[in-house]
Amino acid sequence: MSRKKNILPLAAGILVGMAMSGPAAHAAVEYLQALPSNQAIYLDGQQIQMEAYAINGNNYVKLRDIGEAVGFNVYWDGAVQIDSDSPYTGAAPQTTQNAAAAQPKAGYSQAERMPEPKVGDKITCSDGYVYEITDVSKYQNSMFASEETGALPEPTCDWSLLDQPEMPAPEARHFTSGGKEYMFVRNLYETRRMQYTLYNAIGDDPQTWRDGKPVTRADGKPLVTVNLTIPKDVNAYSFWPWRSSQITNLFHSCPPGEYSLEAWDVYCEGAFRYTEYYIHVK
Repeated sequence: MSRKKNILPLAAGILVGMAMSGPAAHAAVEYLQALPSNQAIYLDGQQIQMEAYAINGNNYVKLRDIGEAVGFNVYWDGAVQIDSDSPYTGAAPQTTQNAAAAQPKAGYSQAERMPEPKVGDKITCSDGYVYEITDVSKYQNSMFASEETGALPEPTCDWSLLDQPEMPAPEARHFTSGGKEYMFVRNLYETRRMQYTLYNAIGDDPQTWRDGKPVTRADGKPLVTVNLTIPKDVNAYSFWPWRSSQITNLFHSCPPGEYSLEAWDVYCEGAFRYTEYYIHVK
């Protein structure tokens, strides 16, 4: 049996771990600690270099790294795809990038896309604290990521007929907790991702969208309103990494309502940790 076929059961096990969502995934984040693993990895008797993490006594590596090392393709196309008969490229076969898909959508300005952070960057927080970034190795490189976050969602309904809330100003908040320094940076681009995902959910639900337009109340007001900030006195639901299902499933469970959305980049002791997504509905 070829080494390519031998590796697939391992890949399937990794996919099972990546498929956790909702409370189970949140619990894993809260109680399991991922640490860099020094375990040697061999391929055909030769030691290779591969980023690995030790979690709960097990070693985890990225599925795409396995594909690249062993020689089968792994790519994202609405779900993780494995093509054991094709060499690794990391891209879906016979596809070309649609330049229009990368263009800003209605209501989006290029300034909302935060520049990629760099080691040595110093950010002045709202309390005057100057926070220095020391590690960005996890930026857009989370081993827990289950969906791509390049281009924003494409419209599946007429977004112009929906609420057009104002985007909040850029903001960085500084906290000290447990003797460690934290910084939360409002991620405007990812907030747009949440907004547009919610818009498409509105258009996909017959309770909120009929005859090519949003359903309104008897007084003409919309069934769904959208805010891009969350009041400080509410207990919002949070999740990471990005999973569109966290928004769409919540919406379809209780479509009418007032939805508040935010996304924040989280840093601890100068190191980027993850982008956290918050949603509140009433």
